Amino acid sequence: MNLLISIAGRLSALLALSLATGCSSLGGTVNPAKYDSMTCAELNNAVGDIAREISQTAITRGKVANTSVPNWLLGGARVKTAVANRETARIEKLKQREDVIVTTRAGRCPKSAG
Repeated sequence: MNLLISIAGRLSALLALSLATGCSSLGGTVNPAKYDSMTCAELNNAVGDIAREISQTAITRGKVANTSVPNWLLGGARVKTAVANRETARIEKLKQREDVIVTTRAGRCPKSAG
């Protein structure tokens, strides 16, 4: 009985995670113009925020990838893979944003501020 509750809990967590991250990777291209008006301190904060978001997304991706999906759950492994791939795509987009901010910061801010 406890095994079924444990499996049901994992299944519901996996499904909730897939629903929660479903729209997180959607978005357009990176617009460097929005960073042009930011100060060096704001650019530094933005880099820190994105780095934190990348870390959290990587942790989530790792948890999803390490989730044990029971064999009787049809399509469970496919959902797990799709969610992990979605998180990977989100990390790539965050890294692109981070690269744009770092480039903007390098061109405008002195080395001591970066």
